Amino acid sequence: MTRLTGEGLTVRRGGRAILDGVSLDLSGGAFVAVVGANGAGKSTLLSVLAGLLAPDAGTVSLDGAPIGRLKPRDLARRRAYLPQNPRAEWPIAVERLVALGLTPQLPAFGGLPGGLEPRLTKAIEACDLVDQRFQPATTLSGGELARAMLARALVGDPQALIVDEPIAGLDPRHALDTVGRLKGLAGQGRLVVCALHDLTLAARFSSHMLALREGRLAAFGPTGEMMGAALLRTVFDVEARIAGTGAATVIDYVGPA
Repeated sequence: MTRLTGEGLTVRRGGRAILDGVSLDLSGGAFVAVVGANGAGKSTLLSVLAGLLAPDAGTVSLDGAPIGRLKPRDLARRRAYLPQNPRAEWPIAVERLVALGLTPQLPAFGGLPGGLEPRLTKAIEACDLVDQRFQPATTLSGGELARAMLARALVGDPQALIVDEPIAGLDPRHALDTVGRLKGLAGQGRLVVCALHDLTLAARFSSHMLALREGRLAAFGPTGEMMGAALLRTVFDVEARIAGTGAATVIDYVGPA
């Protein structure tokens, strides 16, 4: 089972700690919602966990191996990363964009091996992109592009998936479908680490919640134990009433704390 650990993760910019001594231990089968106010360090933490940003202090390990020592191709096979607000710069067809997620598994020369074609089709269908399959990626709407990038991350069948705000710009149906799909991947034994601003969806779908405040780890644990008015007051400086649990959670924001 995949295990992703971080010890004392610190990132400084301009004399300020964007991340400040964050430690965590995450295992496959968990859907971890990373929450916090704007500027809390969520995107920075995800970049560090993905091995894309080296911390100024601390270490990240994937299955016991320091992530910085893994070969890029091996790392890309084992974990996928979906950044916030992804962009398409070239007018390639959507299926070609999605197929880029298979790059670490492709031979050095030649096209897509026949054995990988079903996985490409499955990812396109799963993200509701059948009608856009041959459409230039640069002509997609923001929501369609977000789904295409998610398909690209999923097509390689990674054991760890790190996702930064995957539902930004999505309509309610596709937002629900996306977080439901992430939950399903965790249910299959994969590790999903996902930054979410929608706390209701985080409460309804995630198994664990990791809360950041001003770069520091404010709380971490099972979502059912974490989600409460006290957490929202501590992390977001708001008063809220929370009704229901799990899939029935409803959050009503009352006002500033």
